[in-house]
Amino acid sequence: MKECTQCGKCCTQYGDGGLSVTDSEIDMWELFRPDIAQYVKKGLIWASPDTGKLLNHCPFLRVVPADKTVANSKDIYTCDIYFDRPDDCRYYPVTVKQMINDECEMLEENDLDDPVKAQRELDILMKDSRPAFDK
Repeated sequence: MKECTQCGKCCTQYGDGGLSVTDSEIDMWELFRPDIAQYVKKGLIWASPDTGKLLNHCPFLRVVPADKTVANSKDIYTCDIYFDRPDDCRYYPVTVKQMINDECEMLEENDLDDPVKAQRELDILMKDSRPAFDK
């Protein structure tokens, strides 16, 4: 399993209400990050502060375009609220199955050959970000 390549697939696949947020996260944002809290409506993220309608992607996602002068260069996705991002983002990816569904670029061919081993490796890789996934 590779380190994150910043391909953005995790961030771009979970818009339109595809993320959850806890009351404590909302409370923290209301106190310390009103710029984030304004995108929460009725406990749902990411909603337009103007219309209340759910956005199809995170408003804090930024794309650094690929360098067209470099062969095989790809867009890089960054997060403006990385240190204050929701737990759903912080904990991603949780399972190898989720990574497969999202076409996560962290996966390597040998991870698909032994998904149980790959899950153990993922849990080790993510140990500082989230609790280990229990079956």
